[in-house]
Amino acid sequence: MTANLAIDLDRSSPVPLYFQVAEQISEAIRRGDLPPGSRLDNEILLADRLGLSRPTIRQAIQYLVDKGLLVRKRGVGTQVVHGQVKRSVELTSLYDDLRRAGQEPATRVLSLESLPAEEEIAAVLGVPPGTEVLRMERLRYAGGEPLALLHNWLPSGLAPLAAESLQERGLYELLRSAGVRMRVANQRIGARAAGATEARLLDERRGAPLLTMVRTTYDDQGRAVEHGSHVYRASHYSLEVTLIER
Repeated sequence: MTANLAIDLDRSSPVPLYFQVAEQISEAIRRGDLPPGSRLDNEILLADRLGLSRPTIRQAIQYLVDKGLLVRKRGVGTQVVHGQVKRSVELTSLYDDLRRAGQEPATRVLSLESLPAEEEIAAVLGVPPGTEVLRMERLRYAGGEPLALLHNWLPSGLAPLAAESLQERGLYELLRSAGVRMRVANQRIGARAAGATEARLLDERRGAPLLTMVRTTYDDQGRAVEHGSHVYRASHYSLEVTLIER
């Protein structure tokens, strides 16, 4: 696709050549000359066409990957990413937000098990340590690409949850269907680098930036009904907050 893209380099400029390449590809993406899903020529072809070294081209591509404009896919190559998922900070589930945004959410349930609550989880859910709780791990996709790795803990017996239903519907939708009335949540947002397992599951490089979210949700009686600890691909996901003066 980049074979038809004009990239003009000023070799006398103090601006690094990799940055000149990256900025012109970025501008082509912004203009729509390289629409989402477009494949870039491989590094060897690009380097030969522009008369640059492979490390220079590799640095330019990595710069754009880190900015969230390109993504490397095994067996496919380097592509322009699909639009970033923007999510308002509300008491909603990721599944519901993706569906509302037309992002075709899909879920892969990695584990679903009852186990004794460790002290930290017990304290958050307001149960004695060792009490049986439900723990689940899910991989959430948007537009066919992995977006988030989700870990949740719930009090046992809160709702009938099975892997099949969790693959077809969002957790909050299932809880509401079971009569759970979620009212308020405490949420903490942060960031960190991807570990080896997270990188493999999310199709990212190890050390890639991830957004983190830790949330505890309470019902209308003030009881903790769900605790979640999630990571999201920073290249594909952002949070929007409206601030109001008081």
